[in-house]
Amino acid sequence: MRRRSLLLAVPAGLLTLAGCGDDKADKAESSPSPTASAEATGKIVSGPVPEVTAGKEFGQKPTVAKGSGEPSKDLAVNVLVEGKGAEVAKGDYLQANYLGQIWSTAKVFDNSYDRGAPAIFPIGVGQVIPGWDQGLVGKKVGSRVELAIPPSLGYGSEGNAQAGIKGTDTLVFVVDIVNSFGPQSSAKGEVVAQDNIDLPKVGTNTDGKAPSIGVPEKDAPKDLVANYVIEGDGEEVKATDSLLVQYKGVLWDGGKEFDSTYSRGQLSSFSLQQVVKGWSQGLTGKKVGSRVLVVVPPALGYGDNPPSGSDIKKDSTLVFSVDILAKM
Repeated sequence: MRRRSLLLAVPAGLLTLAGCGDDKADKAESSPSPTASAEATGKIVSGPVPEVTAGKEFGQKPTVAKGSGEPSKDLAVNVLVEGKGAEVAKGDYLQANYLGQIWSTAKVFDNSYDRGAPAIFPIGVGQVIPGWDQGLVGKKVGSRVELAIPPSLGYGSEGNAQAGIKGTDTLVFVVDIVNSFGPQSSAKGEVVAQDNIDLPKVGTNTDGKAPSIGVPEKDAPKDLVANYVIEGDGEEVKATDSLLVQYKGVLWDGGKEFDSTYSRGQLSSFSLQQVVKGWSQGLTGKKVGSRVLVVVPPALGYGDNPPSGSDIKKDSTLVFSVDILAKM
């Protein structure tokens, strides 16, 4: 079993000030929050930062020299490789590989490269240490960025005992920005024909706007339906995965929308082990990057216990369009 990132262990982690995700996210794990304030601000300068001595290309695990002399009391940010992708916006989910070490000793306390998968977390909204929030917003996807973060923008005077970080330690990170997901993110892949006239038809637009869902005036299926609308080319989803998605949900009876990330302007992240069975069963085995039509019968949805205050009634069949943007 792959070792989990310290970054993700809170359920986000070492860089995290508070748990990430919405109410559907996995909240079983917990860890003390760092004492640094999410509102802490500081001047951003271009150096000094220690030299990357090996693994200098984007995507390669870097080796970083020990810091020389006294580090800046300000946040130091150097772009080592300039990407050509979209700019990272405040509130996006940033997908990144990273290595973190201590300035004075070059001790590496965490890195995602050895885990073989980038981390994903909200940026610019107080979910990670302020040095990351301030240093990475505005950078382009495909960039390699080096940060030297003073204690005031890291873990404050208490440090982080779990990682061996003292309250006086300046932290050095090399961050490869792999991708960024925001409210306009959509599935990417091949459109799949929707030939069954007894099933809803889902729009195939990929402009970040909510797709249409046309529900036929027919009896709802009694079994779970999980069909590709757009088939991506990413990894297959496992039953134990956590996902980052866009989705829209409507009632089979009448087609009324009852929930949508598009309407909220905010993506959703969750563990497949903590959602209705129709989602966990329907999305398992599907590919990242896909749009999936999921029709959830009452037995795999909310049955006779619908969410309080929602438009979902007892024994409702639910229809979803789900864009699987990334695995968390």
